[in-house]
Amino acid sequence: MPGLLRGVARTAVVAGTATAVSNRVNRRQQGRWAAQEASQAPPPPSASYAEPPAAPSPPDMTTKIEQLKQLGELKAQGVLTEAEFEEQKRRLLEA
Repeated sequence: MPGLLRGVARTAVVAGTATAVSNRVNRRQQGRWAAQEASQAPPPPSASYAEPPAAPSPPDMTTKIEQLKQLGELKAQGVLTEAEFEEQKRRLLEA
C-alpha cells in the first residue's frame, strides 16, 4: 500500500507542476501576442488629425451699429455714465 500511495502522490505532484508550467507558458504567450497586436495596430487618431472647430463668425457691422444705438439710448436715459458708455463702446468695437 505505501508504494501505491507514493505513486499516486508522485503523479499528483507531476501533474500539478505540469499544469502550473503550462498555465505560465500560456500567459506569457498571450502577453506576447497582445503586445505584438498592439504594435501592429494603427495608432489612434490624435487631436492633430481632427478638424479644427469652426471659428465664431465676427458680428456684422449692422449688429454693432444696433448695439451702439442701444448704448447711446441707455446713456441718454441716464442708465449708463459717460465712463461706462465709453468702456462698453470700446469693448463692442474691439470685438
